[in-house]
Amino acid sequence: MNYLFFDIECASVFKTTAKICAFGYCLTDEHFNILEKEDILINPQGGFHLTDRKGTQGLVLPYEYAKFKSYPTFPKLADRIYGLLQDENTLVAGHATMNDVKYLNLESKRFSLPPFRFDFADTQFIYMNRVGIFNRQFALGTIAEALGVEFTPHRAADDAYATMRVAEAMCKEEGLSFSELLKKYGITLGRIENYEVRQSTSVGYQNHVKEAQARKERREKARSKFHEFAEKNRRRRNKNGGYRTKTVCFSRSVEEGEDAKALVLAAYAAGFSYIYRPEESHYYISAEGESGQRLNAAASRGACILTPEEFKLLLAQEQPSGV
Repeated sequence: MNYLFFDIECASVFKTTAKICAFGYCLTDEHFNILEKEDILINPQGGFHLTDRKGTQGLVLPYEYAKFKSYPTFPKLADRIYGLLQDENTLVAGHATMNDVKYLNLESKRFSLPPFRFDFADTQFIYMNRVGIFNRQFALGTIAEALGVEFTPHRAADDAYATMRVAEAMCKEEGLSFSELLKKYGITLGRIENYEVRQSTSVGYQNHVKEAQARKERREKARSKFHEFAEKNRRRRNKNGGYRTKTVCFSRSVEEGEDAKALVLAAYAAGFSYIYRPEESHYYISAEGESGQRLNAAASRGACILTPEEFKLLLAQEQPSGV
């Protein structure tokens, strides 16, 4: 079996369009010996609107944009690209392959071409399984550096070549073929068919999802119990306390913590009213290093932001006679 590693560059990507301008690939045999390597340049039939991941201008492709009008359009090159990707004797792979497969899907729809139909592996996903980390993305350069693979980002074909070397390095470290590597980690290939895309999955990823869901349910349960406790004990608020005119709100992580109940009782004893909307709070209690919309909402309102430890110190001080 041969391996086809590919990478795609687009002149622009929007929700319903992805105008492909380069299809780079590196075709090897099962021992990673290179059979072909090429950048297929394509007239995107549209301008270049390049943005980074945050949606701001800044990406620069290593091509002379003015020349692209002279290149064949995607429909004229489609048969060749279909042939490369749909060869029954070829295992297709890429880095963060879902993105490139979606681009192919959008282009085939754009030009009313037949849907692509092939399975695909993802070296990024394989690496995530190997290191057991599924809650972050790993750039191709990051993985290459970790595996000792030389990588200089340039053209699509060079990225495809680097992806191949990453796959080769992982196989060498494990002493396995590419197919055996996929099998070891229980990885099911992704698939594109009938204009629909199915993401690659694995035993490790499914366990990660289950564990994440279980953690979420535990947090929600802990928060619900805290809310019940806060409401039940609201009558214990000291209406003559020094902070009787002030409101306090806890971050969700604080609400879920073991000290949440004791902390809200102490707040009630000082006269605080407990509320659930950070944008209406006078004091917002969050763990060290926390961030997010709730904290920003409290800060924009002008709330005093304290850690639980700082809040305890505040409560331990002599309370004001009235604020």
